[in-house]
Amino acid sequence: MATRMPKVPVVIVGMGWVGGIIAAELTKQGIKVVGLERGKPRETKDYYMVHDELRYAQRYELMQDLSKETITFRNTEKLQALPMREYGSFLLGEGVGGAGVHWNGQTLRFLPYDFQIYSKTVERYGKAKIPEGMTIQDWGITYDELEPYFDKFEKMAGISGGDEPTELLGKRSSPYPTPAMVQTPVLKLFEDATKKLGYHPYMSPSANLSQPYTNPDGISRAPCQYCGYCERFGCEYGAKSDPVVTVLPVAQKTGNLEMRPYSFVTSILNDGKKASGVKYVNTVTGEEFEQPADIVVMASYLFNNVRLLLTSKLGKPYDPATGQGVIGRNYCYQVQGGQATGFFDDKEFNLFAGAGALGMEIPDFNGDNFDHSNLNFIHGAGIRIFQTGQRPISSNSVPAGTPSWGADFKKKSLFYANRVVTVSNQGSNMPFRHHYLDLDPTYKDAYGLPLVRITYDFEDQDREMVKFMAVKAKEIMTEMKPTTIGSSDQLKPYNIVPYQSTHNTGGVVMGADPSTSAVNSYLQMWDAENVFVIGASAFAHNSGYNPTATVGALAYRGAEGIAKYLKQGSGSVL
Repeated sequence: MATRMPKVPVVIVGMGWVGGIIAAELTKQGIKVVGLERGKPRETKDYYMVHDELRYAQRYELMQDLSKETITFRNTEKLQALPMREYGSFLLGEGVGGAGVHWNGQTLRFLPYDFQIYSKTVERYGKAKIPEGMTIQDWGITYDELEPYFDKFEKMAGISGGDEPTELLGKRSSPYPTPAMVQTPVLKLFEDATKKLGYHPYMSPSANLSQPYTNPDGISRAPCQYCGYCERFGCEYGAKSDPVVTVLPVAQKTGNLEMRPYSFVTSILNDGKKASGVKYVNTVTGEEFEQPADIVVMASYLFNNVRLLLTSKLGKPYDPATGQGVIGRNYCYQVQGGQATGFFDDKEFNLFAGAGALGMEIPDFNGDNFDHSNLNFIHGAGIRIFQTGQRPISSNSVPAGTPSWGADFKKKSLFYANRVVTVSNQGSNMPFRHHYLDLDPTYKDAYGLPLVRITYDFEDQDREMVKFMAVKAKEIMTEMKPTTIGSSDQLKPYNIVPYQSTHNTGGVVMGADPSTSAVNSYLQMWDAENVFVIGASAFAHNSGYNPTATVGALAYRGAEGIAKYLKQGSGSVL
């Protein structure tokens, strides 16, 4: 028998960036909030002097235990989906702070084109440009409407950035709160090469602070030390913006947030039209609890958001056979491919030093910033170079033709340790009718709940985009004048085994039409007015940029919608 807890106005499922932002915004208004996090508590001191690559980068200490919960995957419906038993293509964070603890800090806004992708594509190229089966749609909100929330997120996090080609990126209401990070010799090579080619390079917006900063909530933090231990690691200095050092302290200081770690939510309690709370299990004691609430906020990673809605029978499940339904629809990933790697015999760089978001981008081939009339794809990629820090275990690049073991391999590994740089492409990914999330009919988690099943593969759209971007990346690398270049323009079928990106999106997408979207522009469910589902699960497609800035902006937008709903008492937030 589950223990029934006292009712609260708001219960939040998942205490990462989204949960932390919403908790801070609501508790500052005097609203009582319970935050449920299935993982353990985390503090900055947990990471003091633990630059342990084996422990964190290879053995994934900050990640979800796949023996208790994972996903299943198949490329097509004709195949049997199997569980992901070991980490590969993406990493699932766990614990207070969520993926915000172990991210790199690359904080790029999605483009104006992204939010009106269907309308803008048809307007410029006609409906015939959209291939059969592609289900792109407008998001129900424009860049200009979302811009104030981007601005708020950047000021809270202290995002470091400089001058940008706003004509290609979208207007800004104010400059970045802190200057851009240090431009290293590697980045200067990239800048000079891309400018010579007529492109528009700019320093990547970074959540790794370039200087000491105090945000509007009074949170003060120290600058980045360029140690090179960002992705898959917590930051011992608090220099990398994460929920634990920004929004959660603000919420906790109000006295209006009760945070409960080790709380695994198993269902959203509902009558089919409204939620009454959630049921969860304490993962340490095994005790079961019910937490009644006026509003339920789903703020966890998209797989969990989708799974809980499906197992709780909230919203209409997506059916790929008919194209009807919304929960699980428009799953997308991030297309990585077409990079160019340069080996410099005559130059040596300090590649051991770096930061997760120390880099430069060109936006010239992202979104619709270039003419697609004679191309067999839409959208594009951010072409970029980053100096994140070459850690010893995972960094071992040698030119093509080098033996994979033996004396020559060792010699070239040592020689090129600080002489190899890569121009990469972070490609957008469009939704297709046959790419989706649903519940696996066979495999279950440690609590007997069905796992989420992913059905996904790369399409001709992705392969054509990679071929095009590979030419551009190699062009830039050639201009950087390395001794030799390694590159590839081929994109193989999607394989869940090698790591690629943790940028999964969709499944509970936003929009203006309840028949093709699960939530409105305030991330409020059409089918359950007191349930808000916020995060990358709301993305109707994935852009050629990292998702966190857009997730943060949507979280602030969602927090505003929740506060409005509490005041009006019922109905859709407009």
